[in-house]
Amino acid sequence: MSANIREEIDREIAANTVLVYGKGTKTMPRCGFTLETIEFFNGFGYPFEVIDVLENMEKREELAQMTDWPTLPKVFINGKFYGDTDILGPMDESGELRNVLKEAFGSEPVEPIKLH
Repeated sequence: MSANIREEIDREIAANTVLVYGKGTKTMPRCGFTLETIEFFNGFGYPFEVIDVLENMEKREELAQMTDWPTLPKVFINGKFYGDTDILGPMDESGELRNVLKEAFGSEPVEPIKLH
């Protein structure tokens, strides 16, 4: 079944320019770190998706193996794994993350950027 889980993950990553695997959903996060990540990405004005893997241990284990990152949330941008806000926060502060997002989407954000 792991191959099916991996294929599902690969499809989800390919279908979303910014994808967060976390605990809960975008409208109902079930962990403070997932909420922090949602608030973080809300500030950029680009669309992103959150997939709840809290109760799907097989998917969580597959994600941990493929990323070598044991904790949630896990953020993928344009198919590449970036970690969580511990990694993305400093990338934002240096300006690198805005460049990554602009390149991933091919444009500036649709919505105005909110200060966070």
